[in-house]
Amino acid sequence: MLLDVELSVLRGFLTASEAAEWKQNILTSAEAGSLLQLLMDGDFEAVLLSPQVSDLLSGDGNCSDGEDIEAFLERRVLLYLTDATSDDKVNRELAVMVLAVTCLHIFAQSNWTGPPVSIHAPDLLPPALVSSQVQTLNEAIYASLLLDGESVYSLVANPFFLLLAKVILVKCSSKMDSLQLLPWWTLRYINLHQQILEARSPQLLDLARSSMEKALKCKSLFSDQRNLAIQFYLECVYINLTYYEYQPAKEHIKKAKELSGLEINMTGALGKRTRFQQNYLPQLLLEVKQKKDQPDDDSSPTPTPLANLPKDCELGDDTVLDQINFAEPNRYELPDLSAEEQAVILGVCTDFQKNNPVHKLTQEELLAFTTCLLSQPKFWALEVTALCLRAKLERGNSRRIERAMMQTQAIVGHFEDKNCPVTERLKVFYCSQAPPRWAVQKQLASLLTDLGCTSSALLIYEKLELWEDAVICYERLGQHGKAEEIVRRELEKKETPSLYCLLGDILRDHQYYDRAWELSGRRSARAMRSKALLHLRNKEFQPCIDCFEESVRVNTMQLGVWFSLGCAYFALEGYEGAAKAFQRCVGLEPDNSEAWNNLSTAYIRLRQKDKAYRTLQEALKCNYEHWQIWENFVTVCIDVGAFNDAIKAYHRLMDLRENYKDVQILQILVRAVVENLTDRQGEPAATFQSSLKELLGRASSRHSSDSEIWRQYARVYGDGHSTNPEDNEKALQFLSKAYRCEVQAGGWEKDRELFKEVISRAINMGQVTISCSKMKSNPAEAIQKLSSTRLSLRSLATKAKQMHTDMATGQIHAELQDDVSALEQLITELQELSEKLRSQSQ
Repeated sequence: MLLDVELSVLRGFLTASEAAEWKQNILTSAEAGSLLQLLMDGDFEAVLLSPQVSDLLSGDGNCSDGEDIEAFLERRVLLYLTDATSDDKVNRELAVMVLAVTCLHIFAQSNWTGPPVSIHAPDLLPPALVSSQVQTLNEAIYASLLLDGESVYSLVANPFFLLLAKVILVKCSSKMDSLQLLPWWTLRYINLHQQILEARSPQLLDLARSSMEKALKCKSLFSDQRNLAIQFYLECVYINLTYYEYQPAKEHIKKAKELSGLEINMTGALGKRTRFQQNYLPQLLLEVKQKKDQPDDDSSPTPTPLANLPKDCELGDDTVLDQINFAEPNRYELPDLSAEEQAVILGVCTDFQKNNPVHKLTQEELLAFTTCLLSQPKFWALEVTALCLRAKLERGNSRRIERAMMQTQAIVGHFEDKNCPVTERLKVFYCSQAPPRWAVQKQLASLLTDLGCTSSALLIYEKLELWEDAVICYERLGQHGKAEEIVRRELEKKETPSLYCLLGDILRDHQYYDRAWELSGRRSARAMRSKALLHLRNKEFQPCIDCFEESVRVNTMQLGVWFSLGCAYFALEGYEGAAKAFQRCVGLEPDNSEAWNNLSTAYIRLRQKDKAYRTLQEALKCNYEHWQIWENFVTVCIDVGAFNDAIKAYHRLMDLRENYKDVQILQILVRAVVENLTDRQGEPAATFQSSLKELLGRASSRHSSDSEIWRQYARVYGDGHSTNPEDNEKALQFLSKAYRCEVQAGGWEKDRELFKEVISRAINMGQVTISCSKMKSNPAEAIQKLSSTRLSLRSLATKAKQMHTDMATGQIHAELQDDVSALEQLITELQELSEKLRSQSQ
């Protein structure tokens, strides 16, 4: 019974069967009945002004001296919950839950959906409490909502309602044990609270994890309520993505897709994009299919009338069509999608966006998602989110940026529109991640900046009190002094840590960051972060590290700070500190390839090669195209004895870089295979001989003038000393090529040591030629090989006499005398063998 009520409240409306049940049993209950009726009707202000809520919040109107507002609210809620008889306990818990839900809805209405609300905190609180606050009421509320040193956006409307929801759902939830699904509402509170903070909060992440775990224990929700279960998993996806938890997000989106029964795939179809296009060309589109056996039910919200939704602005371009004109429009026609199905498509789109780089192809794929969603305008939150995403994607296109600006302006204006009731706007709101109104206005200002309307953008930023963006606009307008002036003017009105940080950014002066740090009670992560970045800019690495450490002590969820801290440790060769910093980086964002790569570099410097090998494997999973990571990986593979991985990595480097060559790596791989060393798994390296031959074949074809690569290729085939005649033939072929490349390279003739090496290799080639010729069944082929080698050696002997004969004595220099004698003797042997074979063939 109680669970059914919770499910209906979560859904936001009653099904036909529930309406009859509620009328008979629920709405007649003394405390909660009338509140539930008001909540389901969307009359949130009436809930807050009801006698029950008035009694709960005000009571006799007394408050303790110096009691802050959060402590007062907690005391009043706990008193209301514990002062009930056992029969009335559940009723009161329901009433408090209704109050928490109402607070979340009215806070969302004030800041996300609109239309604006007329009720405010002082209307609900006892005058004695309002007058007893040390700070103003709003300052006291902001102070209670500040978490992990991250400040709240200054123009948040009605933050009191979020605070009251926080008190009920976080501080008093232990006294409401009759309610099973309260943790889901806690998740919704977390989502809203995080969006008004400057950066991610570790406290909210911990609370989110425990809330998900508790909510998942309600088995009946996931077995009987398919649509609500889809919404829950999608809300989990957005929480996970916010906190860089990409793998749990993938698991939740997978479950939501499975429950929805949708098949979502990118595909292509012939179509035209422009008005003057003659031929149909392949176009990208999203193909969505429903499972045929999905049950129809009335637990999914009904669509909002089109007139109440934000206007979808037409492109109106003289060349580009508003929509792609497909050759077969009926072939990929979308099925009629429910609210949850559209929300799943949006969730898949968001997950795709977060897991792919900013790239033209990625943008085209995301536009396919938005086109799909906007083709069936039904629900306010989904429509706004899709329109905002499309506007973001179109801002880089000269033919579409004007539509992007008009569209964003239309959404901003729609916030004030009172024609669309809040109940319609809140349908699937929590599982759509619609942007807050100031984020949409900021997006409009950013578009105006792109269009060169910097002054217009500046007015919006100043109105939104987004001073950092306002300062950038002043800098673009060349009014450098005005930036400082406006921040000082705001500081005269009210001193805040963020304003002092901004003044420090403008003047690049540490004293303002220090002032911000002290003003915040040493709790401003931003102050220490900015101070550290200034030290980093000035290459003052030790104080930079100290400030970064202070910042992450206050808030551990600062991805950029951990990364910069690792880089600062690198500059001071503090590799242990760097390793810890980059470990935190990859812990926060597991697909950050640069952090993985830097972590492996730290391990290499610490001589922890096995750890470096594993971290580089993770880096490559995140970025398969980064040749520097592959270069590090091939080196580490050699160091740890992962020879097979080294061969694969070398192939990948040749794919990525046309002229890639590392002879030293090839030499080590050849030595490992020839000497049959064991790899890190204990396998003999000789098992990789065929793959190494393939690699050397590819390397030699690309670098056909490199003598060393040909020599290594010959070594793999036994260097001419194999028991297999075919291998010896190939080795001789490669040795001959190596010799020719070396002789043609030049630069060795005058250096006696180098000349000596060339003679040594030539003698080896001659000996291999003799042994191969003796094995030949065809004397003509053998004679040809002997003659070719003899000519090469004779040329070398002649060059030795020309370049290294002592003019006084007429003798070859002593260093080369023995080598040249051996060379001439070998030439004689080759001549004799040739003559012998000729006489045999006659």
